[in-house]
Amino acid sequence: MTDLQAKASTSISAYLDMSGRALQEAARAFDDDRVQRAIDIFVAALRENRPLLICGNGGSAADAQHITGELVGRFLKERRALNAICLSANTSVLTAWANDYSYDDAFARQVEAHGQKGGALLAISTSGNSANVLKAAEAARKLGLGVVSMTGRGGGKLVTLSDVILDVPSSTTPIIQQAHICLYHYICEKVEAALA
Repeated sequence: MTDLQAKASTSISAYLDMSGRALQEAARAFDDDRVQRAIDIFVAALRENRPLLICGNGGSAADAQHITGELVGRFLKERRALNAICLSANTSVLTAWANDYSYDDAFARQVEAHGQKGGALLAISTSGNSANVLKAAEAARKLGLGVVSMTGRGGGKLVTLSDVILDVPSSTTPIIQQAHICLYHYICEKVEAALA
């Protein structure tokens, strides 16, 4: 059991206090310019109806679906649907490609299918080292998409493949994911405001 788990298991108030401190650390780590660069990449793509492709595994796959829902549907404002595609949501493509070829290439294959120069990829990986997310970023760069990555501390291998890296200063997966939710809600609000 880690110190974090020991502290978190004492009470809900202790866990929420720990989560709040992690969010405060993230607030200090993210300067407005870096987050704005990510927003600008997404807005530029979506303004021209180029696709914003989003991928991740596990909880990050759920986050990818959540973000897609906010952008295709609505976040806070009534506006047109935005061209966001969750690469982890098409189970037929994922399972067919993983079964016949490799799960490592399952997102990259979809980037090849949907990616357009001037579009964007949001790559989500708490470690920054998920093989299939890395390959998606590589494919996106080859096609001329802007790449923004949300990760944990340091950014892992995604650092060298990203135009903007948004790394939460933690190495604990649930804490990173909690900060990611706050981060992408903020991004969705700003993207929507720019395009509404």
